[in-house]
Amino acid sequence: MLRLSIFFATLLLGVYATAQKANRSTATTEKSYLSGTVRDETSGKPLPQASIIIHDANAGAIANNNGEFKTTGVKEGKYLVEISYQGYTSILETVIIKGNTEKNYTLKPAIVEQEAVTVTGVASAIRLRLSPQPVSVLRQNDLLHVSSTNVMEGLSKAVPGVSVVTTGPAIAKPFIRGLGYNRVVVINDGVRQEGQQWGDEHGIEIDDYNVQKIEVLKGPASMMYGSDAIAGVINIQSQVPAPEGTIKGNVLAEYQTNSALRGFNGNIGGTKNGFSWNAYGTYKASHDYKNQYDGYVFNSKFAEHNFGAMAGYAGRWGFTRLYVSDFNLKAGMVEGDRDSATGKFIKAVSGGEEIATDNDFKSITPLIPYQHIGHFKVTADNSFNIGKNKLDVTLGYQRNQRREFGNIDAVDVPNAYFDLKTITYAARYHLTGKKEWKTSFGITGMSQTNTNRAEEVIIPDYSLFDIGGFIYTQYYKNGLQLSGGLRVDNRHAEGKQMLVDNEQKFAPFEKNFANVSGSAGLSYEVSKLVTLKLNVARGFRAPNFAELASNGAHEGTNRYEVGEKNLSSEVSFQVDGGVDINTEHVSINASLFYNNISNYIFYQKVLNGAGQDSIIVDSETGALLNVFRFSQHDAYLYGGEATIDIHPHPLDWLHFENSFSYTRAQFKEALDGSSNVPMIPAARLFSELRGNFLTKGKSIKNFYVSLQSDYNFKQSHPFTGYNTETATSDYWLINAGIGADIASKGRTLFSINIAGNNLGDIAYQNHLSRLKYTAENNVTGRTGVFNMGRNFTFKVSVPLNFNN
Repeated sequence: MLRLSIFFATLLLGVYATAQKANRSTATTEKSYLSGTVRDETSGKPLPQASIIIHDANAGAIANNNGEFKTTGVKEGKYLVEISYQGYTSILETVIIKGNTEKNYTLKPAIVEQEAVTVTGVASAIRLRLSPQPVSVLRQNDLLHVSSTNVMEGLSKAVPGVSVVTTGPAIAKPFIRGLGYNRVVVINDGVRQEGQQWGDEHGIEIDDYNVQKIEVLKGPASMMYGSDAIAGVINIQSQVPAPEGTIKGNVLAEYQTNSALRGFNGNIGGTKNGFSWNAYGTYKASHDYKNQYDGYVFNSKFAEHNFGAMAGYAGRWGFTRLYVSDFNLKAGMVEGDRDSATGKFIKAVSGGEEIATDNDFKSITPLIPYQHIGHFKVTADNSFNIGKNKLDVTLGYQRNQRREFGNIDAVDVPNAYFDLKTITYAARYHLTGKKEWKTSFGITGMSQTNTNRAEEVIIPDYSLFDIGGFIYTQYYKNGLQLSGGLRVDNRHAEGKQMLVDNEQKFAPFEKNFANVSGSAGLSYEVSKLVTLKLNVARGFRAPNFAELASNGAHEGTNRYEVGEKNLSSEVSFQVDGGVDINTEHVSINASLFYNNISNYIFYQKVLNGAGQDSIIVDSETGALLNVFRFSQHDAYLYGGEATIDIHPHPLDWLHFENSFSYTRAQFKEALDGSSNVPMIPAARLFSELRGNFLTKGKSIKNFYVSLQSDYNFKQSHPFTGYNTETATSDYWLINAGIGADIASKGRTLFSINIAGNNLGDIAYQNHLSRLKYTAENNVTGRTGVFNMGRNFTFKVSVPLNFNN
């Protein structure tokens, strides 16, 4: 750790010295600014705390009490500028900033938020409507309205086409259009998150309270991100610098009634004379959740604490920032074992087992078995202005430590311990180009090692090295946006030999995976109301080490897994088409996709000679485990998402929003009588009737009331081959919400949000819940554990704003 800190400190000093040299070399260059006012379009009153962001320059400002602003200095050039204020429609426009450029803006109350900016999968920031691929944007304020126990669950509730595989309330893995695990790349503050994505019970190690913005790109994105992004990319921005001359912070408290979840977060940061800083801390814990059928679900509890910080400097030469974060989670592992006579949950005790008590359910300390996850990350993010062009250099180091505890007689000794270390690197050169063109090229990759530090091993010690080069270009003129690019990648993977009890459990091997990715897309603004989109992309995913070489009991999933060294890379070819329609009364967004995947990798149950499930007895716990082997076959997926927001004028306060998502996936040849691809979410129809009031209120502002209908269709197309999956019944949840900002003298003192989920206390099982396949309750005859019952969430958020 000390050597790592010295390395990054030396790196930061080196970057700073380079920046100072660049600064001196451009000393004659004048800074340019954007200044002006932001006011209400109707009344002309100033909008204090309005946000002005100059994208691609990492600069901006916050309007003062008179609505006046002046951004930090940037180099002369053409920029996409975003002006936003809560409750108002954002303005996005391209501005040539030269010297002190003055522009005044007027905003009108938002009927529906139609404008946003995306930076995911593109050469430079563009308007969301112009992205050829489907992209959804979720802001911090949107997350305040969502009730969830982790960031990925919240995302799945808010973005059509996104779902999660869950193993209890603390563990959720993102799926995009039916594809997950290593097929989804998660980016956090510029660095891809690496933390054992191959496992069902391995979640995403990101503090959900500190998320500022999430962008979800649906479809292959290997062209920009290399191997693994064939499902899409989830780009999470956490530690965002405060505007120049300000100190901003926030204090958040949350309570959920079902599991007594209690959460607290505080963050604060500031910027002055180019120097920026930020720090945050989080505590969150809950006892076991409950539902109508199971009562309290034993060992579904968790406890989490995180912290992080950022320091940086920006000048005429560009900027440099150093990010540090530490994520720490202890989560119980629900096995679902019950007493055969009473049907009550049982717990492990020294020498045997006994029925769990109320005290066991109400404790926030996970019991055996449980996992302890630590994720430490350091990122150096740098950008240098080179003439009219720009060079971005990002380096990251991550250490993911995942310990699984299952021995009641040695509760502090991990049965399994994965120690994953990853170094990521990226260098991207952005050409300003002439007139309508913007082009980027560069290299990205990572170096990774995994070490087993406990007796039980499921994957071998390994190392891998990735490198890839790409070129990507964008063209925009008269409402027509064209984009495309090409990428070449190579991954070298090396599995180490490992002996267990003097017998070889893992044989050594080396594999190379090389591939070419590409994409071509267009969007066309037929009018101010209608935009058409089309995108074609080719992506790939190299098999991970669990798929290549696993050989052991996967405790969190009740499986014994066997890898296959001869697996090939998955290759995806996808076509996306879409339309955006925005009128005074209705907003419609629809997208369709077809995805052909060669060599799709999945695990299937192994049958014995009698045609029955192969079962292995776990030597450590004595548990009976089904044997699964990884295999691959060609597959195809198709489906889409559609949203419609009805906001009839002049009833602009009324919204009736509806979204529908559907994915169908099949193998090209049936396997053991089933052609369905496993782990595909059921179709979903989500509707919300919402009223927004008092956008200009004095004491109470942005008051809202909502009623939601969340209907999940029956999943009648499971992969039944080798007894792998079962069908899942449909279910209908009713939710409600209410909230407002409490203000004084134009400033928000605090915000309060109350949400009620599953008001009917419906007992249901989501098709992607791994707890669906835990043990049968002999008393009721029901198999598995059910999802959370009725739950009320209370959130209070207190913003802190200071002039620096």
